[in-house]
Amino acid sequence: MFMKTVIYTHPYNRSFNHAILQNLTDYFDRTNQDYQVIDLYQDNFNPQFSAAELKMYSRGDTPYQLVKTYQNQIKVSDELIFVTPIWWHNIPAELKGFFDKVMLKNFAYEDQPWRGLLTYIKKATVITTSTITKDYLKNQSGDPIQGNLINRTFDDLGINPQNTNWIHFGEVNLTTDEVRKKFLKDLPKLYENGQN
Repeated sequence: MFMKTVIYTHPYNRSFNHAILQNLTDYFDRTNQDYQVIDLYQDNFNPQFSAAELKMYSRGDTPYQLVKTYQNQIKVSDELIFVTPIWWHNIPAELKGFFDKVMLKNFAYEDQPWRGLLTYIKKATVITTSTITKDYLKNQSGDPIQGNLINRTFDDLGINPQNTNWIHFGEVNLTTDEVRKKFLKDLPKLYENGQN
């Protein structure tokens, strides 16, 4: 049975990112939707490659059980939801390392010729927060989410970019509690309808 998998990247459980995670999981609970959460910080996921890892990388293998656990969680998913801040115009190291270490050959892709293997992921959502706006990210920061993560990385993995939605909450440092509360209230609708 397929389910949603939320990949969450933030160290602080009183952050706005954590409020987004809680809002989503509460919504899934209310609507009886099957989901699981991968919390990279809570799991103490190490995004750095070790020498032992690199020896096995070309074979698509890993010495770490946590990576294999993440792969098994993704295998039973038909939807991925990423909740992450934007730091220094890009995703945090933990999330970048998640792609580097988990999306291995023969699990996430084949390379002769290249073919993404995560075609069973039918929908993906990326929810980001930042001190800068979505327009700034797209036009002044090299378009790290839509241009790089969604249009390139997801596509290489076999996840159709056309079935991916990017929801962004910008200027998080300048906004008010009322604006944050409205975003959280509207989030299920934004998530379901693919709007932002």
